Amino acid sequence: MTQFITAKIWSKLPLEHHYKGEPTPWVKMTRPGQSLHSFLEGPDFDTLGNLWLVDVPYGRIFKINPSGEWELHHAYDGEPHSIKQKSDGTFILTDYKKGLLHYDGGANFKTLASEFEGRKFKGLSDLTIAPNGDVWFTDSGRTSLSDPTGNVFRLKVDGELDHVLNNVPYPNGIALSNDGKLVYVAATRANAVWRFMADYPDPEWPMVGTYIQMSGGLGPDGLAVHKNGNLAVAHAQAGRAYVYNIFGDVVATIELPDGLWITSLIFNKNTLYIVEAQTGSIYVAELEE
Repeated sequence: MTQFITAKIWSKLPLEHHYKGEPTPWVKMTRPGQSLHSFLEGPDFDTLGNLWLVDVPYGRIFKINPSGEWELHHAYDGEPHSIKQKSDGTFILTDYKKGLLHYDGGANFKTLASEFEGRKFKGLSDLTIAPNGDVWFTDSGRTSLSDPTGNVFRLKVDGELDHVLNNVPYPNGIALSNDGKLVYVAATRANAVWRFMADYPDPEWPMVGTYIQMSGGLGPDGLAVHKNGNLAVAHAQAGRAYVYNIFGDVVATIELPDGLWITSLIFNKNTLYIVEAQTGSIYVAELEE
């Protein structure tokens, strides 16, 4: 049976953190003619229950405590799209301008990768960290159905950069199954979620299939896997999120009372936290086990 849920507001970007300056190049490129107070993406929970997320156009890293109170943790000259905490407490970020970054949690950044075989990344989107420590990340740039050349990379723990896919129409959200054996990629401009084996036996490119075919909105953005294996999908510019079981069947449809720009989501036990960038809000939906 499919759950139909209207998400509830959990916390909202305080007015004092609304950006009031001129639109940045990223805003002019992605939202021409608009002025954005923020564009929130890439959430992750730390071990203390704080929710971390980034503000893409203004290079800001926010930390929200379990009571929903916001702290501007750090700001830098970048365009971060996702942040994930490593087991040692430091962070990995994907940055559209700078590439794959290591962040020590203070003020120090180190570039882990900005190019592959002498060619700069198109513009990184999302990342996830595998159980073995490998970092999977997407390189979307401005790719689409008319230019299906987006990439998926894996930075292995030994430092090797593995080029996994080169044919995705805007690869965006990325997630792994709980055992790390399956990779899910949001092919946003194809309005689909692709799936393939993490340790594929094929000599060059993995065999990839369409796991979920969506319609409407812009396409899938952020992805999150529940402990039971279900996959949550943020449907960009549709104001909805969906949860699918391992067979690709919809088990929950979640609507927001306000805002259409769902960018990303994350599970905390059976609660799904949903990031909505149009209003700068975090919503929650309680799911059945």
